[in-house]
Amino acid sequence: MENVFKKNETHNKFAWENLGNIEEGRGDLGTEMPVLVYRLMQFTMLDILTRTYGPDKANDLFRDAGFLAGTEFAKNALDLTCDLDTFVANLQKALAELKIGILRMEAFDPETGNLILTVGEDLDCSGLPITNETVCSYDEGFIAGILEAFTGTKYDVREIDCWANGDRTCRFEGLAMN
Repeated sequence: MENVFKKNETHNKFAWENLGNIEEGRGDLGTEMPVLVYRLMQFTMLDILTRTYGPDKANDLFRDAGFLAGTEFAKNALDLTCDLDTFVANLQKALAELKIGILRMEAFDPETGNLILTVGEDLDCSGLPITNETVCSYDEGFIAGILEAFTGTKYDVREIDCWANGDRTCRFEGLAMN
């Protein structure tokens, strides 16, 4: 009998189309799942990466994964040809519809491209116990990937407020790397 579990050369390389047809594959269960399941996967993966590589490298890897996800999300789910106001409105709508979080733009400097935004009720940390740390490194990368896909400019995005450090929304500063 042929081994159907042979290593697939494309298995480990991300491609949007490899996400599959979720509606077809989950006809009874549907396309949604509880945040608990997302966090179970995320935090166990982060735990293993932290034990293997240390906390700084683990967060870097999560940020890199978020960047890839944000880039692909922007390219495949958003209109990248519209003006900034329309783009932000579309992004807010997409994030809310997918129940990723509630996006608000707090500040934008048109000269530098620097910005501050918040994501409320986010997947990663809303409702976590207070640990006095920021925990949304994946989101940092996700936002940076979206911004770069839209603007063509690299962004350094860092979380400056987090539910896990006592705030009730996550706040991110994005610095355009001109």
